[in-house]
Amino acid sequence: MNLTLDTELVENYLFNEISLGQSSRLLRTLTLEDIKAFAAVSGDTNPAHLDPEYANDTLFHGVIAHGMWSGALISALLGTQFPGPGTIYQDQALHFVKPVRVGDTLTVTVTVISKNPENHSVELDCQVINQNGISILSGKAKVLAPTVKIRLPRVIAPKIQLFDPQARFNQLLSLGHQLAAVRCAVVHPCDDGSLSGAMDAARYGLIVPVLIGPEARIRHVAEQAGIDLNGAEIISVAHSHAAAEKAAELAASGDVEMLMKGSLHTDELIAAVLAIRSLRTGRRMSHVFRFDVPLYHKPLLITDAALNIRPTLQEKIDIIQNAIDFARIMGVEVPKVAILSAVETVNPNIPSTLDAAALCKMADRGQITGGVLDGPLAFDNAISMHAAKIKHIESVVAGHADIMAVPDLESGNMLAKQLEYLAGASGSGIVLGARVPIALTSRAEGPSNRVASALLGLMVAHNARRDQPRPIW
Repeated sequence: MNLTLDTELVENYLFNEISLGQSSRLLRTLTLEDIKAFAAVSGDTNPAHLDPEYANDTLFHGVIAHGMWSGALISALLGTQFPGPGTIYQDQALHFVKPVRVGDTLTVTVTVISKNPENHSVELDCQVINQNGISILSGKAKVLAPTVKIRLPRVIAPKIQLFDPQARFNQLLSLGHQLAAVRCAVVHPCDDGSLSGAMDAARYGLIVPVLIGPEARIRHVAEQAGIDLNGAEIISVAHSHAAAEKAAELAASGDVEMLMKGSLHTDELIAAVLAIRSLRTGRRMSHVFRFDVPLYHKPLLITDAALNIRPTLQEKIDIIQNAIDFARIMGVEVPKVAILSAVETVNPNIPSTLDAAALCKMADRGQITGGVLDGPLAFDNAISMHAAKIKHIESVVAGHADIMAVPDLESGNMLAKQLEYLAGASGSGIVLGARVPIALTSRAEGPSNRVASALLGLMVAHNARRDQPRPIW
């Protein structure tokens, strides 16, 4: 065992060292994270602890801690301080007096009231009071006291990373609360995922759905999946190619302000849009993923991981400019763009590093506007200040990237799927660069991803209204 002068030690009290009236105490302030963590490990998701709207209508008029959270503090005191390591619980009686609210500071006190030398048991009075001196909990504990001296380094509790996908989803949807729904052509929604996603987006007030595809097939999917099509207009066409063409025509005529991909291939839909010259803007179309990542401190955009396979330097200008403009629509005043490569230094043998250096110089010269660019940056130093410091990188982007511009579709698509499937990220996606936004998600993704993508499209569509006749996307 390696100990240093800074190592904090814990030492227990043996039965013979404990006297009647001896006491110990512990202080703890309740946070919302404590409540969520306790719910996560206990499975007690009573809305009185987690749902403010519900909790406001209860007897306690607000969120309160689980009663056993306070009881767990008694266990922590007995097991780590007094008597300490080696203590064995035998019995615990608890009387709950008052609720504990976020911000309350509790003082937990245990006092010895009896000892039994025959079996080394100790009975303790337990009291928990809040910062106002009001009793929260009282009771008695019976333990077997340690008989072997223990002196060990204090164990550091494992960190719990709390990520609430529903809370992040609700936060994203709140961005569109003041925006009216827009007419959206949902292209070939012929599976339950795309159809339910579209109708959910309508239910959230994001879109007025215009379902384009074989009507009999759409209605069959709805019937089989129990999807309510009330309020949806259906334009019947024979197949997915015809659906894409019709959707593009409606967008060109101004009859819809957004497109949403259903159960067809991406290239079918994009080809139909590109075939109508009036839908072009002079800027290359590109895709942006938006991710809420559990271990990252803010939303992260990745581009382009779905549309442009091996973009040229000139095409990357448009891809990055599209992403910057979109990030600003989403509320990021000056987006920080990390141009990714395998390394963070310019290497003539790695073309993506040369592109990154050129793109940064273009930004310096005003050829890319609205954001701050840096690159090449490897993934680790783009998202980690610690990694950037180790490699002596001084940059306002490193560790704080809002946008990651990937070298090509292969690397970007792998990165996006790794974030979703290994890091638990919640994603949504949109295509920019045409006259109307296109909500675009993988056919493997669920309805909530499609709803989130519809929200992105809603934001862009309303921005286009404000910027007419020349939308920035």
